[in-house]
Amino acid sequence: MRLRGGATALVIAFASGVTLAACGASPSATSAGAAVAGAASSAVARAGMSSSPAPSPSPSPSPAPVRLPAAGNPAGQAFVPAAGRPVSTSHPDHVIGDGTPASCTSQAVVAAVAAGGVITFSCGPRPVTITMEATAEVRNTSRRVVLDGGGMVALSGGGARRILYMNTCDQALGTASSDCFNQQWPRLIVQNMTFKDGNSTAQQTDDDFGGPSGGGAIFDLGGQLKVVDSRFIGNRCFSTGPDLGGAAIRALSQWDDRPVYITSDTFRGGACSNGGALSSIGVSWVVLNSVMTHNQAIGVGANPARSGTPGGGSGGAIYTDGDQYTVTIAGTVIAGNEAREGGGAIFFVSNDRTGTLTIEDSTLPNDPSDGFETAGFPGIFYIGQGRPVVTSSTLG
Repeated sequence: MRLRGGATALVIAFASGVTLAACGASPSATSAGAAVAGAASSAVARAGMSSSPAPSPSPSPSPAPVRLPAAGNPAGQAFVPAAGRPVSTSHPDHVIGDGTPASCTSQAVVAAVAAGGVITFSCGPRPVTITMEATAEVRNTSRRVVLDGGGMVALSGGGARRILYMNTCDQALGTASSDCFNQQWPRLIVQNMTFKDGNSTAQQTDDDFGGPSGGGAIFDLGGQLKVVDSRFIGNRCFSTGPDLGGAAIRALSQWDDRPVYITSDTFRGGACSNGGALSSIGVSWVVLNSVMTHNQAIGVGANPARSGTPGGGSGGAIYTDGDQYTVTIAGTVIAGNEAREGGGAIFFVSNDRTGTLTIEDSTLPNDPSDGFETAGFPGIFYIGQGRPVVTSSTLG
């Protein structure tokens, strides 16, 4: 499947100013007091003891931060190249919140994402959930947007809206380049976050292939996307239709055909027509040390749709389509996913038979589908160059 237009589918410093004075004391009394103090100090020094005053009681310690358990597959041993690792957020451009949960709002998230740069959160010592009242949109004029929740922040779509949106071909987000499908910037990096209950159905139709189809939590067309140490729980997108998909993430047309890195992430309980976790057209993926469980492809009729059906139902966890692209899965567990049509775990179709699927040091139990799989590869439907390359992995 190809996109329209011939492009491959898709935040006081408190300085005390207190002046100490001997209120009501006469100058002579003040001098006498100073003399007494000086004599006492000399006596202490002669005795070999510190002249420091007795220490004040220690303040009560602040509550220790409570972070969520690490995302991804703790047993995953796949090597992560620099391109797939988290970035430093030690000098943020924007900090959402003032240290209290109430200060971390949907409006603040939307504004920070629109402004771009490195974004962190200060919402208190315990995990918080921010229910989004609008979708946070990345502006095409941003060079880089980094969203880092420190393992303590969840963004929720409330079951009513997509959470995060980037589209270099959407002129409402700012002027795009002449080749918006292959635009280098923005670069969107999401790390140490949770995305839950996102739902993109209000933003799409069942035949919306080239537009913002799919991506209940995150939709990205163009630029570059990377997701690290994050969770995607209970996200949704349109329930029927061929080619659309990605309950958690929908990616289309990455710059220079660079892959989307999914590193140490968890995807659970997503449902969409295709791709209960990830979906793309013509995009390469590198999935490292991650976990995908209990996701569903709930469409009916496959792709192309059988006569009398709306289509969809392929790729319980991952749905990919297009021509020359690659998918690499390493150190990852894909289990307990379902598809009504093909590929209970993975659906991979390279229309010109140039694409490749590689699975290394991973575990894919037999995720069921009601339709078709590739012989010898339970849970996988594959059309591409040769056969999937599977090493040191458990299938079925």
